[in-house]
Amino acid sequence: QVQLVESGGGLVQPGGSLRLSCVASGTFFSINAVGWYRQAPGKQRDLVAVITSGGSTNYGGSVKGRFTISRDNAKNTVYLQMNSLKPEDTAVYYCNADVRVRRGDTSLQRYWGQGTQVTVSS
Repeated sequence: QVQLVESGGGLVQPGGSLRLSCVASGTFFSINAVGWYRQAPGKQRDLVAVITSGGSTNYGGSVKGRFTISRDNAKNTVYLQMNSLKPEDTAVYYCNADVRVRRGDTSLQRYWGQGTQVTVSS
């Protein structure tokens, strides 16, 4: 019903920048909050940033001031602008979205994308 596809990952040097995109497609009524998470090898998946349908944002402590989450509702797309990247930002980055599939639904369904690899290395 709903597919999330991340893109924009890659290899970047320390201090560099990347912009990730998460595009939602399929059949649904609306998208509420969308979050970016990351998971490094051998570690748990952690919240990076989240944005609500109204545009309010929240960030994990290690990325505050360096990463910016934004959304384009007309394109069903959420972005993660990552600046001043550090080697410790290396991880697979996933987006998730809380979706109201049908207009009359009282609950939201959470979907995850497949992830995109970000590697920060010189």
